Amino acid sequence: MAEQKLVWNPDNVRDVAESVGISSLNEEAVRSLSQEVEYRVGQVIVEAMRFMHAGKRTVLGTQDISQALKVLDVEPLYGYESTRPLRFGEASLGPGQPLFYIEDEEVDFEKLINAPLPKVPRDMSFTAHWLAVEGVQPSIPQNPTTAEARATELVPKGPGANPSLAALAGNDNVSFKPLVKHVVSKELILFFDKIKAAILDEDPDPEVVILRESALESVRSDPGLHQLVPYFVHFIAEKVTHSLNNTFVLRQMMELTAAMIANKSLFIQPYVAALVPPVLTCLIGRSLGPETPANLQAQFQLRELASSLIGQISSKYAESSLQLRPRLARTCLKYFLDPSRSLGEHYGAISGLLTIGGPEGVRSVLLPNIKPFEYVIQKAQNERGANDESIRMVIAVLLKAVMSIVDPAADAMTNGNGTANGTVAAEAPLVEEYLGTVVGSRVNALSNKALCKAVLEARDKN
Repeated sequence: MAEQKLVWNPDNVRDVAESVGISSLNEEAVRSLSQEVEYRVGQVIVEAMRFMHAGKRTVLGTQDISQALKVLDVEPLYGYESTRPLRFGEASLGPGQPLFYIEDEEVDFEKLINAPLPKVPRDMSFTAHWLAVEGVQPSIPQNPTTAEARATELVPKGPGANPSLAALAGNDNVSFKPLVKHVVSKELILFFDKIKAAILDEDPDPEVVILRESALESVRSDPGLHQLVPYFVHFIAEKVTHSLNNTFVLRQMMELTAAMIANKSLFIQPYVAALVPPVLTCLIGRSLGPETPANLQAQFQLRELASSLIGQISSKYAESSLQLRPRLARTCLKYFLDPSRSLGEHYGAISGLLTIGGPEGVRSVLLPNIKPFEYVIQKAQNERGANDESIRMVIAVLLKAVMSIVDPAADAMTNGNGTANGTVAAEAPLVEEYLGTVVGSRVNALSNKALCKAVLEARDKN
């Protein structure tokens, strides 16, 4: 049987072996190493050709080889990538043994030292823009019109036309244009400033209050404010972040958010991700203003407003973002189940679960966890007393959530027939056992047979 002919030159293997200190290799070892090199090189070439075909190219490049080496978990080669084509020279080691090498460009060292330093280019930056809004391409520099696209085809291209490369080359008078230019009219800027000044004015004077309400009503109904939406969103986020000790400012930001959501002419959907964090901060934030008895009621009212907003956002934009409602519900549930949270945070979490999940969410998520939550209430009662306002508000919102599982219309119809008043004696202990003593006793005190029945049915399903 004829011996298989080697494609890879065995002399190259011997040269490499001698360079690492192995002076003598037997023919069998040289042949095995040559075959292994052939296999590995072929493997790299096959992977590189896959990248070439994926790039719709017919010429194999150094980038394809580097990508192939990465895929094969081999340390990639460095120093062979360049925008200019590589120049290979040929040297002869003897008859039939050509050696190819990359020719290095000769540079005059003295000339290089005395040459002026190139100008420092600007840092690389990234930005984003909307390619289309509701199917309409906005007229911005990133989305040129057909005429502008044709005009850009006639612009000189190449390294000399790139301002950054021109700056590196030392050319003066290099002009840079911003990537995004958002043009807002002076009238809109003036309107934005007036709205900010009006809604942040805390003066209790009736005229100031009317002006504040008029500003919110203008945001709620004016159809020409779409260009100001990102500015309003940034304003809300900034004020909520830096005004956590001012309940008035936080409430005004929530009122402004509600006005923007209520405006049917504004396209809020791209900004939902930026609007949710400020609303969640006002819903389940630990500290919302000074901890004084006079400000306590304002804090709970702020959390109630935030819960209403989070419910509107989750229902209005759930179709465009399928993960929005589950993520909001998980966040509220996490705060509700954490015993280290304050009573205000628990109030916001319960109210948020009620508005986000509705009656079905209360049945499946809230009801099974009310009895374990009784530990938090009893601990607070021991520390603050049973008549503490925060404890009463938390119990009230829990009772409100439990009552939401019964349809008010059906409940009123049943009560009108006179068959639902009075709790059945057999149901009261079961309800109190399922919901705990604190909430269960109050549910039984309502003497609502339909509510008790709904609670027990939810218990059986869970």
